[in-house]
Amino acid sequence: MPFSVAVRRNSLRFLRSRRMKFKVETRPKVPVLALTSMLDVIFLLLCFFVTASVYSQWESEISVRLPRAATADEPHRLPGEIIANITKDGTVRVNGVALTIEDLTARLARISAFYPDQAVIIRADRQTPYDALIKVLDACRAANVWNFSFATAPEGAGGGADE
Repeated sequence: MPFSVAVRRNSLRFLRSRRMKFKVETRPKVPVLALTSMLDVIFLLLCFFVTASVYSQWESEISVRLPRAATADEPHRLPGEIIANITKDGTVRVNGVALTIEDLTARLARISAFYPDQAVIIRADRQTPYDALIKVLDACRAANVWNFSFATAPEGAGGGADE
């Protein structure tokens, strides 16, 4: 038998004998949690809710009861709208802060200087004196704000507190 054939046979036997010997692992496997994707999802949810809370600033004074209207629509809110709440005693509140008419005029003038088409939503209580509403409209006019609207509640809906 030639030498090369003998070497091949011996090497095949060696490989077959090595193939059948499996190494048994003695250490127990430690479970690994893949937290990367879960952290990505949590971070995205956090970003979404922070962004949504900023853009959904629906300022509604609890003490303001809106007048009802048969043709009231659901509002289409835009980011950056100024919501002026007028209570039944004539107090004007913007972002939860009570303002005088002069302060409201100054604030609206500063904003309209940068944003000429600034929207103002006026939420007046049902029992607000007409005079207080006219003062807010005059403040808008003095600040050169012409994009304003009045908030109302649909006929069947509650319009705020004390229904």
